[in-house]
Amino acid sequence: MIILKVMLNLIKKNFKQASFAFVFSGITIGSLSFLSLNTPYGLFVVGSFGATMVLVFGYPESPFSQPKNIFFGHFTTSLVGILILQFLPIDQFLQIAIAVGLAIFVMILLDVTHPPAGGNPILIILGTSSYPFLLNPIIYGSIIIIIYAVILNRVVLKKNYPNSWKSSI
Repeated sequence: MIILKVMLNLIKKNFKQASFAFVFSGITIGSLSFLSLNTPYGLFVVGSFGATMVLVFGYPESPFSQPKNIFFGHFTTSLVGILILQFLPIDQFLQIAIAVGLAIFVMILLDVTHPPAGGNPILIILGTSSYPFLLNPIIYGSIIIIIYAVILNRVVLKKNYPNSWKSSI
């Protein structure tokens, strides 16, 4: 009985935040999916953007949810994946291992850590993506996510998002 009561209190406490995350993630990913599937402009959505939604709409106050982390986290990890794929002709499993490790290193080094972006090198190497992938979906998709995140968090929810437009460097 105590466990049930604890669970119900937890659900009450988190319901509003979870509801907003559900709706706003659906709007954002729905828009990116629409652009990807119903326009001639190419791909705008990748799997790692789904995990970005968890941070941006579930925990927008997190340093990992800030615009510079979203944009440069996705960009740098994707660039690392492409560079490893293009210039390190070794077995694919080794490319993936090196690319993910190096991508995490670069994100931390540049203070642009965005955990969902850590999966981008895997997608890029398995999909044998090349430089155009940086523009579409990574750059365009990240910009659209950031625009939605600012509008929905700041305007609709009245949250102080982003926490800062400046880098901590």
